[in-house]
Amino acid sequence: MSLARIFKAAGGVAALGLVAALAACSSSPPARFYTLGGGSGDAAVKTVAPASFYLELAPVDMPPQVSKNQMVVQDGTAQVRVLEDQRWASLPADEVRRALSADLSQQLGAIDVYGTPYPAGAAVYRVKVNVQRFESSPGKRALIDAVWSVRGVSNQAVLTCRTVTEQPVGDGFDALVAGHRQAVDALSQAISAGVRTVSSAPPLTASVATKSAKPATPIAPRLLPCPVNAVPAQ
Repeated sequence: MSLARIFKAAGGVAALGLVAALAACSSSPPARFYTLGGGSGDAAVKTVAPASFYLELAPVDMPPQVSKNQMVVQDGTAQVRVLEDQRWASLPADEVRRALSADLSQQLGAIDVYGTPYPAGAAVYRVKVNVQRFESSPGKRALIDAVWSVRGVSNQAVLTCRTVTEQPVGDGFDALVAGHRQAVDALSQAISAGVRTVSSAPPLTASVATKSAKPATPIAPRLLPCPVNAVPAQ
C-alpha cells in the first residue's frame, strides 16, 4: 500500500472517530434544573398593606460539600455522587434563603428587608440560618438540619434554636426536590414561631446615668426559650 493511501485511510478512521464522539455528545441527556421556590401561578397585581414588622433574613450558610449547582446525593453512609445532569437553578444556599423568605413573609405578614432601607423606629427582627446538614437520598429521604437565631433589634431579645426535619420521598428527583421543599416549610414554621416569641418579649429599659450614680450599664441580650417545635442549639 502506498504512503498516500495509508494517510488517506488514517484520515478516514480519524473522521469516523470524530463523528462517533460528536454523536455521543449529542446523545447525552440535557441537564434538568430544579428550584425550591414556587408560587400559585397567580400573576394578578396585589396591593400589600404596610407590614406590622420587618425581617432581615441574612444569607444562609450551607455545608461546603453541597454548595454547588450540581445535586449531591447520598448512596450510603459515606459515599456521595455529584450529578452533572441534575442541577439546582441557583446555589442551594440561595434556594433555601429564597424559599424561607417567601414562607416567613407569608406566615408572619412581614417583609424581608435585608439589604433594603426601612422606616426608622420600625420593629425589625434579624434572622440567621446555618444549615449544618442538607442531605439528599433519592427514593428515601430529604433532610435539613439547621441552627437558627432570631434577634429583636428594639427589645434585644434573642433565641437560638435547632430544627431537624426529615421528609420521606419517593423515587425520582421531582419527589426529592418536593421533599426538600417540605423540609424548608417545616423549618420556616419553626422560625416563625421563634419570631413571634421574640416579638412578644417586652422592651428593655436601660438604667439612666446621673451625676451621683454610676454610669449606665449596657443592655445585655435576653435569651429566650425555643418554641415547642425546636430545640435549643447545643
